[in-house]
Amino acid sequence: MAKKAAVLFANGFEEIEAVAPLDILRRAGAEVTAAGVGGKALVGSRGLKMTADVEVECLIPDLDLLVLPGGGLGAKNLGQSPKARELAEQTLATGGIVGAICAAPVTTLAAWGLLSGKKAACFPGMENQFPRDVVFSPEPVVVDGNIVTSRGAGTTLLFSLALVGKLLGEDKAEEIAKSIVFL
Repeated sequence: MAKKAAVLFANGFEEIEAVAPLDILRRAGAEVTAAGVGGKALVGSRGLKMTADVEVECLIPDLDLLVLPGGGLGAKNLGQSPKARELAEQTLATGGIVGAICAAPVTTLAAWGLLSGKKAACFPGMENQFPRDVVFSPEPVVVDGNIVTSRGAGTTLLFSLALVGKLLGEDKAEEIAKSIVFL
């Protein structure tokens, strides 16, 4: 049975940080749903128009993986969504994985108290917004338990492959990296 994942999209999402994980996870064989926060028709930070598969309220909380892309406005909109928070909390509570990149580790996971006592990465310059009980790391991708965080658009493929490795195993991540000629 395929692992279930969802990538949340909110107006202002950073395009590459949302689309790359969706693509890489699908290549790896995960059943991935693009879920819209604030509707199905959304616009990214660079003007890319995206139609989500479903609205976030329609997602069933039985996910193996939840991905929270960045983009200043997009991550802020995710952070203000009670349903996004509920999905993140339920995913972690049932042993699932939550990934957040760029501004999202600060405006979602940390704001929701889900990074307490954890090591995490975020967009450069936002680390001072982490609560004192979050340990900032400048690494491109940080895995701490079932939480995966990353720095920004330039680290998106590393982030996506780390999600595949955590969800489906390192062999699958290496297979996908080779198939996309990731150097």
